[in-house]
Amino acid sequence: MEAAAQTNLKKVTLELGGKSPNIIFDDADLDQAVDWTSHGVFWNHGQACCAGTRIFVHEKVYDEFLQRFTAKAQSLKVGDPFGKETYQGPQVSQLQFDRIMGYIDSGVEEGATLHMGGSRHGEEGYFIQPTIFTNTRPNMKIVREEIFGPVGVVIKFHDDEDVIRQANDSQYGLASSVFSKNIDRALTVAHRLHAGTAWINCANSLNAQIPFGGYKQSGIGRELGEYALMNYTAVKAVHINLGMTI
Repeated sequence: MEAAAQTNLKKVTLELGGKSPNIIFDDADLDQAVDWTSHGVFWNHGQACCAGTRIFVHEKVYDEFLQRFTAKAQSLKVGDPFGKETYQGPQVSQLQFDRIMGYIDSGVEEGATLHMGGSRHGEEGYFIQPTIFTNTRPNMKIVREEIFGPVGVVIKFHDDEDVIRQANDSQYGLASSVFSKNIDRALTVAHRLHAGTAWINCANSLNAQIPFGGYKQSGIGRELGEYALMNYTAVKAVHINLGMTI
């Protein structure tokens, strides 16, 4: 990029990944929250830049959500990507497989609870079990760094201020999700999250008309929508004197 830009100051748009927060309030529709959270973490084998892998759950519904989310994750079929019933296929390469397993090992070594999964699925291929960690600390690698695999951490929170602070405590700012039946509450929280995209009562749902891009270390510029066209155009200002004298 540096060499290309040196020739004539080329524009560049960067989408650099994330560690997206997924917030479930105590008034959320838990059935929908579980389904969308599962999609947000495990879709495409967890290899999604906007994966909502930091799952913040209000303390009043934490136990119930964790139970349901675990059951949902256990129901996902891992295997042949061409199989009709398969939800999660293999990771993209040996390198990525080893990287993900290294993060799982670090989570255990740093004291997190391996609630589910954490192992290779089967004897061959780069398949990894859907994995859930609990009892994490904010400074753990599995909480702070992008894993790019089927690994989620479930974190308990107390109130709105608590979860906003935790959600924004990240070098990334690509996407976020908020689950609540109170649209005013959801919108207020969404606007306070330092992320380029905020989904309310859904996750990983892109639309060609809506811009997508990140804050902070998640990149610069926008893809999709009218804003994406700005990357390929230049603004020109034309002034016409209609009688002004000097």
